[in-house]
Amino acid sequence: MYPELSKNLVADKVLPTGLSLLLLAVCLTPVKAMPPQSIIISQGQTAVDWVNQGLQLIQQGNLQQAIAAFRQASQLDPQLAPAQYNLGLALRQAGQLQASADAFYQATQVDPNFALAFANLGAALLEGNNLQQARDYLSRALELDPKLGVANYNLGLVLARQGEFDRAIAVFKQAMQLSPKAPEPAYHLGLVYLQTGNLDEAKKAFQKAIQISPKYPEAHYNLGSIELNRGNLDKALELFRKAAETNSNYANAYYGAGLVFMRQKHYKDAEQVLQYAKDLYVTQGNTQWAANAEQLLQRSRNSNP
Repeated sequence: MYPELSKNLVADKVLPTGLSLLLLAVCLTPVKAMPPQSIIISQGQTAVDWVNQGLQLIQQGNLQQAIAAFRQASQLDPQLAPAQYNLGLALRQAGQLQASADAFYQATQVDPNFALAFANLGAALLEGNNLQQARDYLSRALELDPKLGVANYNLGLVLARQGEFDRAIAVFKQAMQLSPKAPEPAYHLGLVYLQTGNLDEAKKAFQKAIQISPKYPEAHYNLGSIELNRGNLDKALELFRKAAETNSNYANAYYGAGLVFMRQKHYKDAEQVLQYAKDLYVTQGNTQWAANAEQLLQRSRNSNP
């Protein structure tokens, strides 16, 4: 048996800078027609009608109305698992993590074989920093469907957070095979290789992520960090510039460029990009890295004749 959800399901968590958000399954599909005896009529609309209306509202960008439609569907037919599941996805998109996890949990209770619901429940728990519960539900998802790429990916994130790097590497590789068009497994595989000091394999993994998604600023940035670590300053600067080009608000890219310029003794350029990085960090509420950028900025000014 898998544990009941704790009352304080979602804990505060600060994502390490440079990490992408969790890859949640977002494939909303119309619900198949249900047997007549399972449908409750309310003002002419069935629970299935409400779910499909919610899906249409999602496609139109009406998120709050979609949430209301999915709630109505789940109230009309509490045994309609897709209603709870799509409600969970919509709530997650709205940033309501606790409510999202509750909806996914209800979907698993209605349908104990709903692998995607277990996978998304695990992902929500992971984002809430409930690692052991996340691992339990993701493992259950993979018991039901071993080829579920999103479950492998999120389990890899859990294992990496728990320091089980060898297993995380294996699971991320499996996720890459099962979800070949998703760049996130390759990117996080690269992060694990960085943590274990395997720069060559990290570089290959980041390059793979960029091959899948050329506009992946975090991957460009981490490649740049590897080149900077190896003293390849021009190459590092090129990669930091690519990171900034793909996302002009990615502060780490400017910070990395500042490091390169300081090593090259191009202090005026360093001051310019470090000031920009600091301003971005402040705007984004990242006080620690804003302070780091300020310290580096002062070093550059003191070094500049």
